[in-house]
Amino acid sequence: MIMGKNTLMRAALTKKMTKPEEGDEDYELRKDTWKECPDLEHYIKLLRGNTGIIFVKGDLAAVKKTIDAEGREAPARIGAIAPADVWIRAGSTGLDPKQTTFFQNLQIQTKIVKTQIEIVADKQIIKEGVKIESSHAALLDKLKIRPFQYKMHIKHVLQDGAIFNPQILDITPEDVINRMRSTIRNMASISLSTGYITKPAIPHMMVNAFKNLASVTFESDYSFPLADKLKEAAKSAPAAAGPATAAAPAKAAEKEKEPEPEVDEDMGGLFGEEEY
Repeated sequence: MIMGKNTLMRAALTKKMTKPEEGDEDYELRKDTWKECPDLEHYIKLLRGNTGIIFVKGDLAAVKKTIDAEGREAPARIGAIAPADVWIRAGSTGLDPKQTTFFQNLQIQTKIVKTQIEIVADKQIIKEGVKIESSHAALLDKLKIRPFQYKMHIKHVLQDGAIFNPQILDITPEDVINRMRSTIRNMASISLSTGYITKPAIPHMMVNAFKNLASVTFESDYSFPLADKLKEAAKSAPAAAGPATAAAPAKAAEKEKEPEPEVDEDMGGLFGEEEY
């Protein structure tokens, strides 16, 4: 691991790329060991900001896991840019009631429980990418909260002259296998749908062809050895249970209707006549 001033590291890499010529102070020292390194130009362009170089022999993914796991807690600094969101969780703070002004300035709901300030609900006081204010830093310091971490972050991966995103190191062999399987399934599906033959689709096409041939043998006199095996297996299989016989519907006893009393309908007044 090399950490230093970017100007010095760029100067060293530039010197490494420069072919030694007669008259140079170190010509005799470098003439037999120098070789052309055009890939170093990529390194020079990336040396910006607080950047270092880590040389690795072995598994790059294992090195990234080690770097990601190492970190030190850091307090909130006034004027710094927050690298992550900061929340204050509900619960007792251990502070006396005289210090409620810190919470009021940040609009944090509190109550007094047993002579101590207690936060009523979770509250986000700092958002990622926002400059930290003095009130935020003072409150976090009183609560003894160190919300951030000092740690190294891999910016780029350089190998054989190519530059990669560090997220590539998180890809496992299982991820590669699963993606290949998914791609093969998609190729087979497209091939079966369009009729364009590809290698992934051939096993499916052979199985479908066999199914069609076997279906024909069940409906005709034609047969072949594998179809005969299917027929024998079908004969020896337990018979599927037929649908349960429906119980004969019980006749509902009809209630004998009582004869309705005859009613003499009065037709009087039908034509406007009066009854006498």
